[in-house]
Amino acid sequence: MTAHEHRPTEDEAAALFEPHGWEERYSGDAPVWSGRPNAQLVAEVTPLAPGTALDVGCGEGADVVWLAQQGWRVTGADFSANGLARAARHAAAAGVADRVDWWQVDARAFDAAGRTWDLVTTHFLHPPDGGMVATTRRLATAVAPGGHLLVVGHAPSDGHTQLTSAHRRAMFLAEDLLPGLPEGFEVLVVEQRPRTVTRDGVTHDVDDSTLLARRTA
Repeated sequence: MTAHEHRPTEDEAAALFEPHGWEERYSGDAPVWSGRPNAQLVAEVTPLAPGTALDVGCGEGADVVWLAQQGWRVTGADFSANGLARAARHAAAAGVADRVDWWQVDARAFDAAGRTWDLVTTHFLHPPDGGMVATTRRLATAVAPGGHLLVVGHAPSDGHTQLTSAHRRAMFLAEDLLPGLPEGFEVLVVEQRPRTVTRDGVTHDVDDSTLLARRTA
């Protein structure tokens, strides 16, 4: 969340689970996110050899740009056309547009249709009411043999005071996602990692639920 955001109403929160809510949010000129890559992506992907990557829920494209700068060939996916347009502009400004493709898709209906990537990643994607387990199962189908799946989200915390009850219910612990992993995956990381954020000038400690798994077959 950015520091200038107000606490959403329940109706606004419900809209942010759907494409139209994000189309509106990304319709203005002001940036929504920091433009920096997510911390757990940098931590886990830096040691990997670059290959092909799929970032689902890519938003304004900071993670896509960072991956491309590290030598990955990246597909950025999101259900917001406005978000993808912003991401494409950021990739062009960073000089990596030739290493990036875009895909408008809702993660809740995601179907790789036989395509696979060496890295499939998503950060802070929170389908409502526990839907991240099914989403993890869908994303796992897109991981190539020997490739990695990285899923990061907000762990439940009293520090998320700006969120509604619906958003709180969408949060998860890393171990909550394990039922979404099919056979043939080796779990490498399943933990909550502390991170410090500043919101409205106040510093909070939050945890990033982090699941990293490698497809072995």
